[in-house]
Formats: sequence, structure tokens, C-alpha cells
Amino acid sequence: MGRNWIAVASAEHVRRGRAGGFMQVCHGKAAPLRRMQPGDRVAYYSPTESFGGKDRAQSFTAIGVVQDREPYPFDMGGGFVPFRRDVIWMGGAETPIHPLLDRLEFSAGQRNWGYQLRFGLFAISDHDMELIAQAMGTAVPVPAQPTLL
Repeated sequence: MGRNWIAVASAEHVRRGRAGGFMQVCHGKAAPLRRMQPGDRVAYYSPTESFGGKDRAQSFTAIGVVQDREPYPFDMGGGFVPFRRDVIWMGGAETPIHPLLDRLEFSAGQRNWGYQLRFGLFAISDHDMELIAQAMGTAVPVPAQPTLL
């Protein structure tokens, strides 16, 4: 069965990925992207509007489905070559996290709910993914089921 993930990046970077049909995490590292499989669902959380900025966003900013292509390097110039993974991004409005905190399994009852976000990519439950999608006003496909022979 497919997994669900939360990735973390500034809203500005997420919008660039949505426009280009890709995602990057953890400052361009390949290893976290390799943990994901085709058909996995991913929601982006953006703590800030701009990278390194103090301009809070604290919102879910994208939701989509990981595609078949393996992580690949992309030369952004200036010697920076991050790894990317292709994603089909769904529609949906950027949505503040605060109204959802008591209903999300990964944060309910947690005073320090933001701790997990420091990892840049972490797995969440189907319940949490569906709740995020609903709040964003969209739906993401049901995770792929294994094929029985």
C-alpha cells in the first residue's frame, strides 16, 4: 500500500515545484526522495513564505502524487545540483495548519507539534492525508494497492 508524506519547504519554493511538476526536500538531498515510491501521496507544509525568511506561512501549500521517475539531479547553476522527484500536483488552496492541529494524528495533543517538521520529510497516516486534502478543497487518489497474483 502506498504511503503518505509531509515534506517541508518555503511556500516560494513549493510554488516553483508545483509549476514545474517536481519536489525537492532537505536542501536537495537524494536519500529522502528515495524513501518515496510511485503512487505515494505527499503534502507540503510551508513554515515561511520565503527560504530563510521570518515571514510566517504555517500552511499546507501543495498536495500530490509521486510519479514513477526515480530522483534525478538538476543543475540550478552556481554549482547547486539538488535532487528532484516528479509529482503530479492536485489543485487546492493553500491552507493554514493551525485549525487542523487538534485533528491531525501527528500533532493532536502535542505542545511541540512542529518538532517532526524539522526532519524535512516524514510519514503520516491516511487519516491525516485525507484531512489535509479536504481542508485544501481537493482530493488525492487512494494510495496504490499491491497487485495479487
